[in-house]
Amino acid sequence: MTSLSRIVTDLAAEQAALDAVVAALAPDAWMSETDSPRWRVFEQIAHLTYFDRAAAIAITDPDTFAGMAEELRARFPLGPEAIDDLSLAPHRSMSPAELLTAWRDARRMLAEASATLADGDRVPWYGPPMSARSFLTARLMEVWAHGADVAKAVGATRESTDRVKHIVTLGVLTQGWSYANRGMRPPQAGVQVELTAPSGQRWAFGPDDASDSITGAAEDFCLVVTQRAHVDDTGLTVHGAAAREWMLLAQCFAGPASDGPAPATS
Repeated sequence: MTSLSRIVTDLAAEQAALDAVVAALAPDAWMSETDSPRWRVFEQIAHLTYFDRAAAIAITDPDTFAGMAEELRARFPLGPEAIDDLSLAPHRSMSPAELLTAWRDARRMLAEASATLADGDRVPWYGPPMSARSFLTARLMEVWAHGADVAKAVGATRESTDRVKHIVTLGVLTQGWSYANRGMRPPQAGVQVELTAPSGQRWAFGPDDASDSITGAAEDFCLVVTQRAHVDDTGLTVHGAAAREWMLLAQCFAGPASDGPAPATS
């Protein structure tokens, strides 16, 4: 099992990798549109800033966070624009330099709060409370996913690292959630997942005798479960109806059910 301290270290490294991309951008490049509807690079970083700060508060001041969570959850039925109006509003008047400073401050708050967590701790969030490991893994997943949007928008290249194993594991563990979040029952058929890490290592999950399977690059799997790419636009090989359905519904993050991008290829 991955140690809590390793997740904290890898989260900081993933944040630093995206910081290096946006810190080098000219102010006008922060206004580049990304694949996420309504969001430029600026909004991607504003989103991370809000939720990194919220995560720190959830750890250190659960009562205050409870009020923040209730306010945000009340906007879920109103649609994504209403959520943006709350979470992005504190940052919309900032310059890119001011926003970068705010994000670094939020990350520092989260790092300091994370250092107080121990195995067995649970942290409140917008759904059920999460284990400390799952909570911090979710933060790493978010910065990786939004970093993918940013890098694509500005033509930057991020180093591929085995830190994506945290996201792969989260993606596998949230298979049931992807169905439950839509009011659906997951199939009884097991799915074997066998992926190749950036380092070349083989990562395997699920029953060896499963008739359904997903194979390919770990980063492609991460792009699908974070809804950054349609499975048909990746190099993943998907065998079986249950595996295919999962990859079309996959959502490894909290919040209302959402659909990933439509396939770009026919």
